[in-house]
Amino acid sequence: MISLPKHQYIERETGRIKTERLCGDRLIGALYLTARENSAALFRALTCGRMSSLLGFFNYDLVPGLRTMGGQELARVFDIDTAECLDPPESLNSGRKIFERKIRYWETRPMPQDAAAIVSPADAKVLAGSFAATSRLFLKEKFFDFRELFGIDKTPWLRAFEGGDFAIFRLTPDKYHYNHTPVAGRVLDIYPVCGEYHSCNPTAVIAVATPYSKNKRVVTIIDTDVEGGTKAGLVAMIEIVALMIGDIVQCYSERGYENPHNIRRGMFLEKGQPKSLYRPGSSTDVLIFQKERVKFSQDIIVNMHRQGIQSRFSSGFGKPLVETDLRVRSQIATAIR
Repeated sequence: MISLPKHQYIERETGRIKTERLCGDRLIGALYLTARENSAALFRALTCGRMSSLLGFFNYDLVPGLRTMGGQELARVFDIDTAECLDPPESLNSGRKIFERKIRYWETRPMPQDAAAIVSPADAKVLAGSFAATSRLFLKEKFFDFRELFGIDKTPWLRAFEGGDFAIFRLTPDKYHYNHTPVAGRVLDIYPVCGEYHSCNPTAVIAVATPYSKNKRVVTIIDTDVEGGTKAGLVAMIEIVALMIGDIVQCYSERGYENPHNIRRGMFLEKGQPKSLYRPGSSTDVLIFQKERVKFSQDIIVNMHRQGIQSRFSSGFGKPLVETDLRVRSQIATAIR
């Protein structure tokens, strides 16, 4: 039996150290630490799009326990606060409905009024880093390959973000799965990049070099140096699928969840609004900023380097690397104008 170390993080609101209950941890460990080494063909089959969708369908639509539990009981199992949901608890009667739930974010996820604030795109655990070797946040490419992440034929965007900073937001299956806009600005480009469906479990991330740039993803480039924008330069928001995620649905709404529509070039996005929805499972958002255009919130940086916390990312990078668990629309950085 595979024995895996604990994975701990810091809860932002309380400052407490918490141990994460990683869903399917032993299965993920077996897949990435055993099957990957001993059966490359099996590993490729299990991380392909078709298998990932089938796993998601089985887990969130067919599992009898999830289908027969009442909304309150199901929410209790996943420690979900149904009081913040738009729909009545009794209507959340399947795994898929729970994970695709809508919340009253305008009440339960307050957003800072500072126009220069950059906010979290999701309820997630975050790490920050830099592409600049002179930065104390410099991380060698492990989470993703910079060129591969954007698409190797996207030279203009590669040049624009060279030497910049980034933040990685890891969503777990219990989280609210709508992504929100982290900045205000005009869309310069949006395009999909084909790829695989690797898990975002920390064990999988460490085992497979640059997994985020290997997975299927959607890249959105936002110009914030426009009228009404956040004034943080160009910002890339990259939504990345993971194991059991079938799709990323673009559904931007200017008010609540009303009149959702696809995002297109030239569209102005208000900060903090719903942008897209992940299908059930775990997934990852990556924000990339231009060089010297943002300053990350101090608590996120301090937490990353805390000693005495058992993080699997620390073992993979050879130094403390601890995530902060935070809420969508909470501040993660400030624009440097």
